[in-house]
Amino acid sequence: MTVTPPEHGSSVPNSETPVDPAPTPPRPKPPNIHVSALIVWLTIFPLVAIVGTVLAPVIAEWHPVLRAFVVTLIVVPIAAYWLMPQMFRWYAAIERRRAARRAGKGMP
Repeated sequence: MTVTPPEHGSSVPNSETPVDPAPTPPRPKPPNIHVSALIVWLTIFPLVAIVGTVLAPVIAEWHPVLRAFVVTLIVVPIAAYWLMPQMFRWYAAIERRRAARRAGKGMP
């Protein structure tokens, strides 16, 4: 015979039962590989163009591999730590708005 402990049948929250004050909205699904590639390109291309143009007077005479090294040394951290997360947040916000509009119109 199995006896249920009193804390399992109780409706009163205790310290072990987490209480969620407000439900969180569902997270949008991540972008597919093609959208991700477009977001990455839209982030990297302008950065490479701007940094390359700004540094051109200084690095114009350098070996092409060294120029690429210096440009990517600047561009990759900016893109990875600042711009890419922001671009994906913007994409998620757009998708949430689109999902809310679809839900409001009764579309699947």
